[in-house]
Amino acid sequence: MLSRAKPAVGGTPPPGDRRRKKGKEVPQLEELLAQRDFTGAIALLEFKQHVGEEEEEDGNLWIGYCAFHLGDYKRALEGHGMLAYAVMVQLLDMEYEALTKQPTCSPDVWVNLACTYFFLGMYTQAEQAALKAPKSGLQNRLLFHLAHKFSDEKKLMNSHQNLQDVTEDQLSLASIHYMRSHYQEAIDIYKRILLDNREYLALNVYVALCYYKLDYYDVSQEVLAVYLQQVPDSTIALNLKACNHFRLYNGKAAEAELKNLTDSASSSFEFGKELIKHNLVVFRGGEGALQVLPPLVDVIPEARLNLVIYYLQQDDVQEAYNLIKDLEPTAPQEYILKGVVNAALGQEMGSRDHLKIAQQFFQLVGESASECDTIPGRQCMSSCFFLLRQFPNVLIYLNSIKSYFYNNDTFNFNYAQAKAAMGNFSEAEEVFLLIQSEKIKSDFVYLSWLARCYIMNKKPQLAWKLYLKMETSADSFNLLQLIANDCYKMRQFYYSAKAFDVLERLDNNPEYWEGKRGACVGVFQMILAGREAKETLREVLHLLKSTGNSQVEYIVRIMKKWAKENRVPV
Repeated sequence: MLSRAKPAVGGTPPPGDRRRKKGKEVPQLEELLAQRDFTGAIALLEFKQHVGEEEEEDGNLWIGYCAFHLGDYKRALEGHGMLAYAVMVQLLDMEYEALTKQPTCSPDVWVNLACTYFFLGMYTQAEQAALKAPKSGLQNRLLFHLAHKFSDEKKLMNSHQNLQDVTEDQLSLASIHYMRSHYQEAIDIYKRILLDNREYLALNVYVALCYYKLDYYDVSQEVLAVYLQQVPDSTIALNLKACNHFRLYNGKAAEAELKNLTDSASSSFEFGKELIKHNLVVFRGGEGALQVLPPLVDVIPEARLNLVIYYLQQDDVQEAYNLIKDLEPTAPQEYILKGVVNAALGQEMGSRDHLKIAQQFFQLVGESASECDTIPGRQCMSSCFFLLRQFPNVLIYLNSIKSYFYNNDTFNFNYAQAKAAMGNFSEAEEVFLLIQSEKIKSDFVYLSWLARCYIMNKKPQLAWKLYLKMETSADSFNLLQLIANDCYKMRQFYYSAKAFDVLERLDNNPEYWEGKRGACVGVFQMILAGREAKETLREVLHLLKSTGNSQVEYIVRIMKKWAKENRVPV
């Protein structure tokens, strides 16, 4: 929730299980808080207020504390003695001030209220409230995070200098490192604190999250298990475990982990319900994306990115671009996605400007100190060089990571193209044939490169079969041209003649007759040299006779004369 970028008021917390076994004593507030039973704690506080056992102000503060930890920030605002909606629309400023001037009003209300505003994504109000609070470590930590949200480096450094070598301040510093993608620095802080405070089990979740961000999913799982052994119903921990399963295995395995969480109906589920809904869309391959993700854009940062990915998967490149064009990237994933969108749009529109922007984004990530030795970083450098058409460099980077992508169709598609561009047609053909995606296999880029590989590998008949499987279209016409010309260059004159013959029928261009004439004569030469079957001459004569050019009669007469002399039936 530290990454929330726009206000969002939580709903009503789920009803807790208020039943208690017969004969048991009513639990104390401290017991309920220790057990993280915040729903039960609220019920107890409301009961005590009703019977007059609890001071109203103290009770409201504790109710606000419990609601805060349940994720019900609207209730938390009310619990701190403020009229939440009036504050949000700024209609009760005078009453707001009056409440703080009451002798019974605790000065801590301001900083507590500021924290609540912060978690609602109402950062301006949070800063205003925090500045009215007395100076304290909590106030400084909150201002530290607000400076990060406002991208105010000067205020950030001022708050940084005020941090002390105490656990709370160091945790706050680690979280800022995390949000600025300095994951190793955050891990170092968490591990140092854990050495002296083994009982701080939740820090294992933070360490695991950092390892997840560094793509060390196995390590993340091992660290996370330490916490889950003690707190098996933690929403955040179970969600992270599901994300690790998604990366290590697949969406079904990840969804199974989240099912355990949703079935348990834990009171903590309310806290992360938006995150869970978002992740289920990802685990299900985008199912329900248009219903779930738009309201979460800027509430969960990844929601915008995943919605962009969904549009790309649906080939709606323009919509993806509209959604991401105004995003100022701050994390590697955002730079990469902006690069991908600009590359796709540039190719679709034939725009050199968009392709240049994409190349620069890829280069920026690939050359950065934090990403240069990661798999995404190397993919970025290969994409950068691909757009620059520097294929030797493309292969250097792709070869370094190919063991991670053996069955990845997208990787193999790019890898095969780079191989073919370098003239390694035999290896390129093998990689092209590994691809299983029907979408890629029907793409003209795939068909044209595979046809060229077949021709260069002396398998022109397979290239011709690719054409025969296609429906008549602009792509099939272009493939015919490729087969006709490449086969001619490779002295595979028979299939060149067949391709030029079809081209001539489709378009009465003199160049196609010239190509066909040359290819037919080439076949005749191959027959004379004993490198082509004599029976082929019959079909060559048939191809020539289908043209009404004056040169045909002369060529046919010479071929027939030779056939007669050599007793070749035509």
